[in-house]
Amino acid sequence: MKTVWSRLLNRLSFLTAELVVVLVVFLGAFAGFFYLTRVVFVEHSVELDTWAFRQMDALRGALPGLTTAVQVVTFFASAPFLVGSAVLLPAGLAWRGRKREAQEVFLALAGASLLNQALKTHFHRLRPESALLQQFGLSFPSGHAMIGMALYGCLAWLLWRHGRHPAWAALLLLWAVLIGLTRIYLHVHYATDVLAGFAAGLGWLILLRMALRLWWREAQVIDREG
Repeated sequence: MKTVWSRLLNRLSFLTAELVVVLVVFLGAFAGFFYLTRVVFVEHSVELDTWAFRQMDALRGALPGLTTAVQVVTFFASAPFLVGSAVLLPAGLAWRGRKREAQEVFLALAGASLLNQALKTHFHRLRPESALLQQFGLSFPSGHAMIGMALYGCLAWLLWRHGRHPAWAALLLLWAVLIGLTRIYLHVHYATDVLAGFAAGLGWLILLRMALRLWWREAQVIDREG
């Protein structure tokens, strides 16, 4: 009996710790996004954006050949790549019997894409005039940063949950951050666009995860009662 209670208490303490961490991350992402909107649209500050462009310009001057590699990296959150990922990744997961994971990846990508467009339309910030590549659309928040964080963050979570592979999960998150940095390097987004994209992507992932947990739990209850 004591063993059962100890296991139950350990399980509850773990869940409580998990929920606290998730809540802290979500609130941090929300606060960060709100702060960036104040900096950009209320205070009209360009200090961070100017500083970030200056650092990237210095890097490009020191390593002229780096631009080609940057263009390769930035492709992995481009529209063609994301559309392909939204089809192929869920299809592959479903084929392997991971239907819930397939649903989670698809909704992470689709929801982040729709939310990103809604936020861009609302804030209506124009792209930098100094862009090294021609890019269409609006600037805040960065789609590469936001949708990339949603995709690679979701994959990182799935790896951690099923395989307990913290190293691979960390690498996926670092990859998402690197993709965001390429947008500043190419001057197609301001640093504040990219940071806001990271924050919005994390926030969306957490909301999606919580919503899916509630939905799947309710479905299990209905199945048992049925």
